[in-house]
Amino acid sequence: MNTVPLPVQIIPRKLSLPNLSVYYPFVAGQANPAAMQIMNNTILSLANQLIHMQGYFQNPLTQVTGWFEVKTNEREVLSLNLGTYGYPPKAAHGMTYIKSLTFDTRTGHAYQLHELFTPGSDYVKRLSDIIKKQIAQRKIQLINDFEGIRPDQDYYIADKALVIYFQLYEITPYVFGFPMFPISVYDLQDIVREGSPLAKMATND
Repeated sequence: MNTVPLPVQIIPRKLSLPNLSVYYPFVAGQANPAAMQIMNNTILSLANQLIHMQGYFQNPLTQVTGWFEVKTNEREVLSLNLGTYGYPPKAAHGMTYIKSLTFDTRTGHAYQLHELFTPGSDYVKRLSDIIKKQIAQRKIQLINDFEGIRPDQDYYIADKALVIYFQLYEITPYVFGFPMFPISVYDLQDIVREGSPLAKMATND
């Protein structure tokens, strides 16, 4: 008898300091305590990295708020976004950063983009070509010509889609926000690495 893996439990936690209020997810209800500890350590490390990117530790007068979004929590895959908004004193406007983590909840391993694809596959060109078409179809205004994604480009998994995204100012003007490009897992099946989080989302059972 096949049993469907249960989602992990997500508990909101908060980092509070003067001028700083950052919510982040805490993973609980996990059968493997070691995997749970790895995931929670990785999440907390990323939350602190985002606070550092806002310059808060250099200037504690910077106003920082933070949040998170769970994008996938099924099939032993946990994919989530952490974001912070920082407003330094006397700045013209604040700055937002978003970073993502995608875990195998059995092991706690956080997958980098290249680990989703079979070794030797030119996943960078494949994804870049798809994104170029979306840029043209959606008439997205760019700062410069789009040359392609980085090998470690930001991503998350939402249902049966790989979502590649870019930071503010990375490829578009600030006013356009975060450019996000959903790509169906079925358009990538021939290069998806077996056993990876992306492969798990492609199954229909």
